Amino acid sequence: MSRGRPPPLVTGISPKEGAAWTKVTIRGENLGTGSADLIGLSICGHNCLLTAEWMSASKIVCRVGPAKDDKGEIIVTTKSGGLGTSTVSFKLLKPERIGILEQSAVWVDEFNYYDMRTDRNKGLSPLSLRPNNPLGIEIDKGNFPLKDIEVTFPGMSGDFTSENFSATWYLIENHAGSSFEQLKLAASNLKKQANKKNEGSLAYVKGGLSTFFEAQDALAAIHQRQDSDGTERVEGSMTQRLEVILNRASDTADTLFQEVLGRKDKADSTRNALNVLQRFKFLFNLPLNIERNIQKGDYDVVINDYEKAKSLFGNTEVPVFKKVYAEVETRIRALRSLLLEKLLQTPSTLHDQKRYIRYLSDLHAPGDPAWQCIYAQHKWILQLMQDCRDEFIGGQRGNNLRVGALDLEGDTRPSALSRLGHTSSLKRGGSLQMTRPSNWRFETPQQVQFVEKLSDVVIGQLPNFWKLWISYVNGSLFSETGEKSGQVEKSKKNARQRQSDFKKMIEEVTHRLVKLVRGALLATTLPQGEQSLYGGWQNKTELPGAWITQIIHIVRACYEALSALEIPNDLLQVIQDLLLDLRVHCLMVTLLHTTDDVRCLAEKEDWVVDNEGLTRLVRMRHISAFLFFYISTSIQLQQVRVVYLLLAFVWMFSCLLFLLSRLSLSSEQRLLIVLSNCHYLERHTFLNLAHHFEKHGLTGTEKITRMSIVAVRELDEKLFDAYIERRADPIAGSLEPGIYAGYFDWRDCPPPTGVRSYLKEALVNIITVHAEVFTISKDLVPCVLSKILATVADEMCRLMQCVSSFSKNGALQARLELCALRDAIAAYLNAESNASFKMALDALPQLYGALLEELLNKFKSSMRLQLTCFQPTCIQPVKR
Repeated sequence: MSRGRPPPLVTGISPKEGAAWTKVTIRGENLGTGSADLIGLSICGHNCLLTAEWMSASKIVCRVGPAKDDKGEIIVTTKSGGLGTSTVSFKLLKPERIGILEQSAVWVDEFNYYDMRTDRNKGLSPLSLRPNNPLGIEIDKGNFPLKDIEVTFPGMSGDFTSENFSATWYLIENHAGSSFEQLKLAASNLKKQANKKNEGSLAYVKGGLSTFFEAQDALAAIHQRQDSDGTERVEGSMTQRLEVILNRASDTADTLFQEVLGRKDKADSTRNALNVLQRFKFLFNLPLNIERNIQKGDYDVVINDYEKAKSLFGNTEVPVFKKVYAEVETRIRALRSLLLEKLLQTPSTLHDQKRYIRYLSDLHAPGDPAWQCIYAQHKWILQLMQDCRDEFIGGQRGNNLRVGALDLEGDTRPSALSRLGHTSSLKRGGSLQMTRPSNWRFETPQQVQFVEKLSDVVIGQLPNFWKLWISYVNGSLFSETGEKSGQVEKSKKNARQRQSDFKKMIEEVTHRLVKLVRGALLATTLPQGEQSLYGGWQNKTELPGAWITQIIHIVRACYEALSALEIPNDLLQVIQDLLLDLRVHCLMVTLLHTTDDVRCLAEKEDWVVDNEGLTRLVRMRHISAFLFFYISTSIQLQQVRVVYLLLAFVWMFSCLLFLLSRLSLSSEQRLLIVLSNCHYLERHTFLNLAHHFEKHGLTGTEKITRMSIVAVRELDEKLFDAYIERRADPIAGSLEPGIYAGYFDWRDCPPPTGVRSYLKEALVNIITVHAEVFTISKDLVPCVLSKILATVADEMCRLMQCVSSFSKNGALQARLELCALRDAIAAYLNAESNASFKMALDALPQLYGALLEELLNKFKSSMRLQLTCFQPTCIQPVKR
């Protein structure tokens, strides 16, 4: 037991000697904080605690008992300071037969004697022996205010009998007007008094030498007379007469001292009777006092009184004492039963549990109350957890759960869910999300409320349960009395023997927690025989991923709270396994819900294109929301079912792309819109997701990104080919009819005057496609026009190669039209288109002249405005 105060120190006792039962005043330092703190007092080896009266931390009043030692120390013992020491001693005077010339130990407070010098009676007391004027000169008090003197001499006194006597104060107060000569006379008087005091008993001996000599002469004369008389106790002899005189003197002395001796005997008898009555009064009133203190809850007083009675009357053989002490034992047994009942009562705070265990230890209760309390708390926690589940299953959720009214040691912590708060993961929807009720965020599902309440039960009860065990192990549940009686060592020994039992208790609590949570969310992971005991949530609505995330946070907070108690990790492994399964379940549920939402996205497309050629559908957050959720919930998840997650993720995007393709095949414009959206997915969305993967340190995500990009590219190619087929085929198909319109013959044709109408019509159709694509997305213009022009160039090459021969005019006309088409669309020609034009020109006869250049310039001038759209821009053709 740690002591917060220094040990007691006795520095003075008054009086310093006396007979048994003399009342003394003990002074010193650190003599206790109260009467309950004083647990021991001995003077000359005798226990004086029963008569002790604690006055203050520096004063105790008691009576000296009949000790064996004549002289000894004064030892004070307190709870707060322990065993004390003493710098003074007390001398115990033994009672002896008092003779005429023997010293008496009786304290005579006051007596009358006759003063022969003044011829009058005078009363004296010890205090009256103090001189009223120790200086022996006339007192001349000044007019100095007492308050001013007190301020000038703080803590001092003008009373020469005080311990803090100040000579200056005394002179100012009593001799302020005395002259210097009077003060010199006073100093001389003080010297005389000091010399007289130093002479001591020797002065009295010197003053009475003549008396001693006379007595010696008288005794010598008596001795000579007896020798000369020669008789022994003969009638009328000297010896007989001397004996009569001595007997008469003895009777006279007895008569003189009878009153004094009678008062002494009476005082001794009264003192002994009071002491005995005090001891009897304590014992006889103890049963009633025990009952009263139990009703008031003052168990410390009861235990203290019981220890006193046990030390005084525990081994008594007096029948009346034994009867009263038996009644005390009966009351103490009832108190033990009451304290044990309060200890096992639930709910209770950790402070109350420790207090009741200490009381039972001090009362020497049978058994092991501390372990009984631990066992009862364990059963109560398990019952609370099961009652929590039964209450939610029954659909009678309320605020009257028993644990809700318990405030353990002033614990004002909020509930688990309120500590976590609603995070952004609850906000699953945007403007394109499926319709939700207006108050859906505030309607917490039953399973979430259950896990929150269950977590509060565990976090609120298990820490105090663990702390109680730690106190039981290190023996801090017992008081100083328990330490002295060996109960601490006994407790530590019992704790070592019951470590395995307590470990099973913790395992049972954690397993019960995990099974109850699994029964609410992962019932299929429980054995068949436990599903009915911990399950029963089949009729409840399946939770979405956002609420499962909240449950994961709640369980993680519970795990962290238990880890902070330094509970071994092997006892908490089942909670870690539960968290892993909950994360996997959350990911799979979110995948399924996200896939269902993707299937409904087609209904949300409004086909309104912004300045970048994108619709609201491609900019919505649903495509990346799932992956962000995946990142936030699997930062530390390394052993996830990666294969299933990968397949589900790719399947989700496949559903999205399939729906987009199915919707956009109705018109060429929608094909372009979908192509623009696909480009955005490939260039922005997937790259952004890959950046988040890398930012959060996720491994194994390259395959997810790669497969997603491959899937969107495959769809892009299908949509692109479909659009090119719809736009290029009509343009290429109109070339052959336009060339041979009017029965045109390459071998017999007039001289060329310009580019014919079919080529201008084809260019106008190409310009129309350019305008259509540019309206949707300018990024698609190069790739679309390059592909269409490649088809047109290939068709022109085929038509030129099919001509068997050309006239001079026909060759000039063909070269003019080929060069005009090639120069007009030169900005969008690729290698394939250039090769087709080269093959077509090679099939023509070689002709050179100014007429060809003139006709080309004329064509470019006449269609300058239309050909402006084919001017080179900063947009580079996309390689497909």
